[in-house]
Parts: sequence; structure tokens; C-alpha cells
Amino acid sequence: MTTAALPIFPAAVAGAPTARPRWERPALAGLLIATAALLLWDLGASGYANSFYSAAVQAGSESWKAFFFGSSDAGNSITVDKPPAALWPMMLSVRLFGLGSWQILVPQALMGVATTGVLYASVRRQFGPGAALLSGAAFALTPVAALMFRFNNPDALLTLLLTVTVYCLLRALEGAQTRWLLWAGAAVGFAFLTKTLQAFVILPPLAVLYAVCAPTGLRRRLGQLLLAGGAMAVAGGWWVAVVELWPASSRPYIGGSQNNSFLELTLGYNGLGRINGNETGSVGGGAGGPGGGGGRWGESGIDRLFSGNIGGQISWLLPAALVLLVAGLVITWRARRATDSVDGMARAAFLAWGGSLLITAVVFSYMQGIFHEYYTVALAPFVAALIGMGVAVLWEERGSAAAAVTLSGTLALTAVWSYVLLGRATGYLPWLRWAVLVGGLLAAVALPFAGRAGRQVLRATAGLGVAAALAGPFAYCLTTVSTGHTGSIVTAGPAVAGGRGGPGGMMGGPGGPGGFGELRQGGQGGQGVPGGQGVPGGGPQPGGALPQGAVPPGQGPGGTPGADGRGAERAGGFPGGMTGGGPGGGAGGLLNGARVSAEAKAALTADADTYTWAAAAIGSQNAASYQLATGVPVMPVGGFNGSDPSPTLEQFKQYVRDGKIHWFIGQGGSGTAAGAGEDGARRGGGGPGGPGGGTSSEIENWVKATYKESTVGGATFYDLTAPTS
Repeated sequence: MTTAALPIFPAAVAGAPTARPRWERPALAGLLIATAALLLWDLGASGYANSFYSAAVQAGSESWKAFFFGSSDAGNSITVDKPPAALWPMMLSVRLFGLGSWQILVPQALMGVATTGVLYASVRRQFGPGAALLSGAAFALTPVAALMFRFNNPDALLTLLLTVTVYCLLRALEGAQTRWLLWAGAAVGFAFLTKTLQAFVILPPLAVLYAVCAPTGLRRRLGQLLLAGGAMAVAGGWWVAVVELWPASSRPYIGGSQNNSFLELTLGYNGLGRINGNETGSVGGGAGGPGGGGGRWGESGIDRLFSGNIGGQISWLLPAALVLLVAGLVITWRARRATDSVDGMARAAFLAWGGSLLITAVVFSYMQGIFHEYYTVALAPFVAALIGMGVAVLWEERGSAAAAVTLSGTLALTAVWSYVLLGRATGYLPWLRWAVLVGGLLAAVALPFAGRAGRQVLRATAGLGVAAALAGPFAYCLTTVSTGHTGSIVTAGPAVAGGRGGPGGMMGGPGGPGGFGELRQGGQGGQGVPGGQGVPGGGPQPGGALPQGAVPPGQGPGGTPGADGRGAERAGGFPGGMTGGGPGGGAGGLLNGARVSAEAKAALTADADTYTWAAAAIGSQNAASYQLATGVPVMPVGGFNGSDPSPTLEQFKQYVRDGKIHWFIGQGGSGTAAGAGEDGARRGGGGPGGPGGGTSSEIENWVKATYKESTVGGATFYDLTAPTS
């Protein structure tokens, strides 16, 4: 490959200003505007999305202490199961503009636009604006990205920071620039404060790449890496140090841990437990789980990312990305080791993005613990970068028979795989499935010969190929953004036969009859539950009725004006006892929180200012629903859904004696706690789920024996200021 063969600006590698074609700025503006429009379209349809995190956002907007620690409630009883970096932008937004769906979710959407921009900037430096536009479009049209940048889980910020990390690493490689390597380390450190050890997954290939390829001496390379490690430790460690040194008696309990330790949470439940499945207090996978392999979280193995629901989230362009990674490395392998040449930087880009893709894909494929489809959003920028870069390299080398055949074969492979993925959703746009297949194969066959017919024919053929490759994921994206998504477990696109919306075994096995296989958020729930009635999550039902628990448009959940709360308090489309009619959300609160009646709101808000917590409820999702509906602190006993030993029975009794809690909200006789964290992965407080499970049971049994039960708006309430005797 020669320098002139690629659409590269050699001056950019040297850091000098470069000329831009006149069409580039309008095209980039169009890409970013289109991405923003896609992510902001009807954003309020998801209401409070994952109410577990929305409740923490509400708490942080009321209390700076809750802001710093990421507490679930403004009373600071317990934190969420992750460090709070992902919550901070949402908390600031709510502090500035008030509580509502848009105020919570707009920062997430803007992160998606920012990720597209960073990806564009990185690919453009070595491969030109055409490749960068293709990469940006491929990323924006990844279905799982369209989902997670409209949702309030930590994965949105994590994906942005991982993209920034690769960009900074490549900038550092251009001239062995220490400052850019420090910025890369800082980005990883802040990513650690977003989703702990997942931030470190891409470090091995990036560190090795810099150590081998940076254009400077070995001693300086190693010294720079040590400095970057220091920057990472400072950026990610300052908050950890404060939390660990802060007296435990005056800070909230560390949610998700069994010993009130963030380090334990990081190394256990959020760390090695995700790899080996040994997650204390969790219903996660492991060798003992049904189905083997990945246990309750699906079969692990090399094909995991291509199977079931997961394939439709991320794998549309994944086979092409792998082929283009190999092709790009073969073409650029003639470059010297150092990256002080254009070809060398092109190869380094393939190694950086490709290495990040491969190691993340391997970890996702074989992890035995909790795994959800939406985790794969972390792969989206890696796949998209390789698509743009690989197509650019092969396009410029298409005079070679090998390059032309590889480009055509990659397009044909993508068309066939899109045909397969579209076929998994029964009855979903059958015409599109065939159009993608026929159009993609026609373009693949014609591409090697189109140049002989003139430039216009060549461009038309290439355009047909791009359209065929992106049509499938684009359709999935439109389905995703036109539907509300709520609860702990969400997926993009239409319902897929054999898909998995959560852990199997709750109601049948994964994808089996009565299981979560047919359960989908946003209008496709309930099919797998006998007698279940799926509730469209995005808006009114036929006849003008709103979804269960929904708030009329124009009014936020809990009466907050100005927010569209549709679907925010929906029970999840389960029948009878599963929705509980009262506090329990879908699958005992696993998929969503409680429905809150007007009577319950009135009871909780009466004299709420005289209490630290207006109420206590077992499970974070259950407590979150009441907190979001009323705007007053509600203590989530046991954390996620009852398995954390917080508070202890003695602590709870002392809170009651001190007059800090007014109400205790019962579980409506369901026998399981109603709540789940980001992973929806812990057992209810009354069940056998982990060391803390008995604590919430003890508290509930003591309350039942000591205080009179009453029914408030269909929910079971106990007035903790009025004992039975």
C-alpha cells in the first residue's frame, strides 16, 4: 500500500492543518444532526426508563451527599451498584431543569452524538472524511446504540469514554506524545468510575500497541505508559479513596456489596464474578445454571454474539468488521514498526480498534456471570471504525483482484447475514429481508466490474451496497426509537423468536414456553406468560387508554409537570400476582417497579418533611417507583431487590425509634421482593438469595408482627408510628 493509495492526509499525521473538501463540513453536520434526531425522537416515551437509576438521579438532585456517593435516596441509606460517574451528568441536568424523563435522558442522547463525533475525528485522521462518515453512520445505526443512548444505564458514558480512550491513544502514537497518552489514561480512569472493571478490558491490546509501536525509545515508551497508569489511577482512584476512608457510619451503604466495601463490590460482584459466575447474592450464571455454558444468562461460547436477541443488537456488521480487520492488517503490514509514517499509523489504527473489538468480544462471549444483550453497545464503536477504515483501504486498492474480491465478498456476507437476522423476527418487514439480500448480492457481483462502466455506475453500485448493508440495522433502529423502554432488562428492535429478555428459570427457561424468550420491553411483553397481557410501553393503547401505571402526556410520573412519563411506572405486562396489583413490578419487580396509586402518593407525602424517609420498601425498583412518584425519599431495604444486608434489623428498629421512617410498604403477599438493579440479578429479600437475603426478611417479619397492616390504594402499608400494642 502506498501513501497515495489511501484517502489519507499525510500532513494530519505530522500535526499540520489540512485542507478539507467543501462537502466535508456539511456532511459531518448532517451526520451529527441526524444522529441527534434519531436519539432524541420521542425520547419521553420511555418515561423514567430504568427507575433504579432515575431514583438515584432524583436523590442526587436533592442532596449533594447523594450526588457524590450515588445514593438511591436523598436520605443516603444505600448507593446504586456502580460508582456514580454515569449519574452525575443526569443529576446536573435535573438540578438545572427539574425532574422529568427528558431531563434525565437528554444527557445520554448527547453522549451518543459525542461518541459519533469522536469516532469520526479518529477515523478521519488516517483514512479521510469518506471513511469517517461511513464509520459514524455505522455506529449511529447500530440498534443497541440507538437503545442505550436513549436509556439511563451507565453503558452510554462507558461507550463514549472507551471511544475517547482509543482516539487519545492513536493521537499519542502519532509522535509519542505524552499528553495524549495521559488523556487516554484519564479517560480509562473515569470509565472505571462509570462501570468499574469493564473499563480495563481494552487496556492490554492498547498498552502493548503503544509499547511496541510508539516512535521513540523503549525506555521512554515504558515511562510514558507508567505515567498514563498514574493518570488512570488518579482519575479513577480519588473517589474510591474518599469512599474507603470515609467513616462507614456517616456514608450510605455500598449497594451490591455484602461487607459495605466498594473494593469488594469491584473485585467480586462487578469484577471476577462476571467472569466466573460466582456472584454473591446473585441469580447469575455459572456452571450450575440451567442450560450450562452461561447458565441463566444464556449459552456462552464463540457464537454468543451472533445468537438469539444478541445478534440483532450488534452483529449486523460484525462479520464484515472481522474480515476487514484482517484485510486492513494484510494491506498495511508492509509498514515499518514505528508509526512515524502514514502507512504505519493506518496499521496502528487497525490494531487499536481491532484489538479492542477482539478482546471485548471474547470476554462477552465466554463470561459466565450476569450478561445482558445491551452490554454489547461497548462493541459498537470498534465495529463501526473497522467498517469505515476497512472499506476505505479496500476501495483504494480495488485495482487489485484480491482487494476487489474481498470487498465484494464482505458485502455479500453482510447481505446474507442481514437476511438471517431479519428472518429471526417473525413477520417483521419480510419485503426488506429480500430487498437487502437481492440488493446486496447484486452490488457485490457488480462491484468489481462497475468501474469499467464509468464513475457514475461505480458510485451507484457502491451506494446500493452501502444501503443494503445498513438497511437492516436502520429498520431495527426505527423500531427501537418508536417504542418506549422501561425496566432493568431492555433490548433493541422487534421481538425475536428464541430471544432472551432476562434470566431464564424465573418463568421457564431462556426462550422457552412461559419464559422470557418472548418477553420484550416496549409493546411486546407478555407473550411468553400464560394469561399475560403485554402492555405497549410507548404510548396509549388502542381506544385511547394509557398503559398501566402511565401518566398522561404532559405530566411527569408523580405529577411532575413538563415531563412525558408514559410507561415510566408500567408493571411490565405480567398477569395478576406478578404485577401484584400493588407494589410489585413485572416478575416480582425484576423488570420494573411498582404502580403507585394516588392514595399511596397522598399518604407518603403527608408530613414527609418530618421524616428522613417517608417510607421503606424491600427492593430498589419498588422503592424507586414510590420515590419518583412522590419526590420524597424512600429507603430501599436490601438494596437491589432485597439481598444486601442494609440496613440490619437493629439499625432499622433504631431508625423507627428515632422517628426517621413513617411507612413500611409491604410486598402485597407476593413472597418476593420487587426490585432489581442495573442487572436485574439478585433474588428477593424473602428468598435464599445471598447473605443479605435474610436481613430484609427479618425486617419485614418484625414490621408485620409489630405494626398494623392497612391497604392504601391497593398496596399494603404499615404505619411505623402506630404499633399494634
